This record gives sequence, C-alpha cells and structure tokens, in this order.
Amino acid sequence: MFSGKILLITGGTGSFGNAILRRFLNSDLKEIRIFSRDEKKQDDMRRKYMNCKLKFYIGDVRDEASVVNSVRGVDYIYHAAALKQVPSCEFHPMEAVKTNIIGTENVLEAAISNGVKKVVCLSTDKAVYPINAMGISKALMEKVAIAKSRSSGNTIICATRYGNIMASRGSVIPLFCDQIQAGLPITVTDGSMTRFMMTLDDAVDLVLYAFEHGKAGEIFVQKSPAATIQTLALALIGILGKANHRINVIGTRHGEKLFETVLSREEMISAVDLGYYFCIPPDIRDLNYGEHGERGVIEITQSRDYNSHNAPRLDLKAMQDLLMRLSFIQAIAHGEYAKPGLLHNSALAGC
Repeated sequence: MFSGKILLITGGTGSFGNAILRRFLNSDLKEIRIFSRDEKKQDDMRRKYMNCKLKFYIGDVRDEASVVNSVRGVDYIYHAAALKQVPSCEFHPMEAVKTNIIGTENVLEAAISNGVKKVVCLSTDKAVYPINAMGISKALMEKVAIAKSRSSGNTIICATRYGNIMASRGSVIPLFCDQIQAGLPITVTDGSMTRFMMTLDDAVDLVLYAFEHGKAGEIFVQKSPAATIQTLALALIGILGKANHRINVIGTRHGEKLFETVLSREEMISAVDLGYYFCIPPDIRDLNYGEHGERGVIEITQSRDYNSHNAPRLDLKAMQDLLMRLSFIQAIAHGEYAKPGLLHNSALAGC
C-alpha cells in the first residue's frame, strides 16, 4: 500500500516520529516528510540519516498555513504532534487545547482538502475518563477525528490509543536509570500506581495495523500488560545491579491517576476483539434517533473497562524481560551506558 507513496509524520522529531521513521525508511515509500517546529532536532535527524527520501518541513500544527504547505501531495499522514506532559498541560491548559485539539483540526482539514488517503491519529489512555488537561484535550482530539471521519469523503481518518511507551521522551525509565547511576534515590510518586507497558516497536506495529486495516472513525488499542511503578523501579535496580538502592516516595503530582484505563465500559460493549488488539468502532448513527429502528437497551453496568489495575500484571521477572527488549536498557546491561544525563523534574513519577 505504501509503494511509491508519500508519508507525512507530524511531530516527526519526537520519540514516535523517530520510531515510525526507522521502520519506514527502508520501505518502498517514495518520500517521508517530517513536520515539526524544532529546527535543531530536524537538523540532527537530517545529519543522522543522510537519506534523500527524507524531506523536512518547519511548522506548527497550530498554524494552518504551515500544515497545508506540508500536506500537499501527501498520501498518508501519521499525526503524532501533541503536548503530552501531564503537569505542564495542567498549568497551561489552553496550550494543550491549541495543539492537541485545534492542531488536529488543522491537520484533518488539510488532509481532506488535499485528498489524503488515510490519516492515523495518536491518542492516549489518559483520554479515557480524563481528569487532567492533557487527557481532556486528547479526548476531544478523538472526538474531532471521529466527527471529521463522518464527512471526510475518500480520506479515511482513524486513531490508535496507547498506554505508556517505555523509554520514550518523557518516560520515567531514563530518569530512573539516571538516578540509579548517579547514586540518587529513585523518586516515585506512589509505588502502587499501575501503568500499561509497551515498547516503541509495539507502538509502530499498531500504527501499521491501523494504516492497513483501519476504517473511518475506528480506534485501535493494544492489549498491553501493566505493572506497578514499584515493580518497574525494582526491575531497573536489578538490571543495573544496584541491590538495596533507595526509593523515595514523593507523592502524586498534578493530574495523576492511581491507574489508567485504555477502554471505557461503554467502549468495551462494542469493542471488537482482534486477538492482539481491540478495535472500537464508531457510532454510525446520525442525530435522528429512532428513525432507523431500535438499537436496543444496553446494560452498561454488566460490562467493565480495561484498565491497568485489571489488565494482565507483570511480575518482577516479566518486567525485566520486557525492559530487556529496549535497546536503551540493553546498552546499560552491556556497560555501554553513558554518564547520567541532566536530572530534571518533568517526569518524576509513573505517569
């Protein structure tokens, strides 16, 4: 499906963008466009890959004109541009609105106007039962995508929804490793917090599945396992060989949940089990309720959601095995880990 086609990745210099790029770079795509507002990261990426298939576009999804300029001639779009940090969105909620909601509107309108074949939007488990600004903005991003998919003509708009992506930008895993290597206590907000765990490769596989199989308005979710933040911290301590390393509990940050939910009870009622994934189909009814026959009464209370507390739970050994799938952790295990990076407060917990 990608042979001779052009793919645009918004937010292409982030963790997701780099992972998608690495998978697609050696494919038979004609061109891969990287759209982001960070010229330094674009230049770093240009120098790293030195590939004529890559084209770089400076712009911001908030700016409609820059989006339109990057979309002309594109066949497929993976929309990953977003504000993702929970605390920063709590303090600056309108910035989350501008990027995650209005920015998505701009991307989808440009895609429809330019006859893009398919757009896959990136969402998050924090969009389900949202309690923080980031999650609320992503929930509305999903609603925008579904609403646009109803009248998008030949442009198919669908989405993927993720839990935690291990060792991605903003992940606690590099932070915990820095703290261990520096001899500092690991800072955990609440050890009993649970989070879904998936690798970047898993995330890319889900994107590919959505590109190949996604229909208008569908949302795809991986059946990820979950782990407590305490288990994650202990697994990293074991891998780094730092027995009895100190763990400090610092308390929950702004907007954090004890556990995350990747499918709501209402979504689980209609979700299609695809084996490794769930597909959430859109409600295809219009606003003329009752004119096209009865849909039937659904007993929502008999269904339960899919959350990180009731998902399959990783024990210490399973958590270590999953961590060892990451090249970042493999480098640590083989003694190739660089000096600890600059410790920061942007990802002190399990969120």
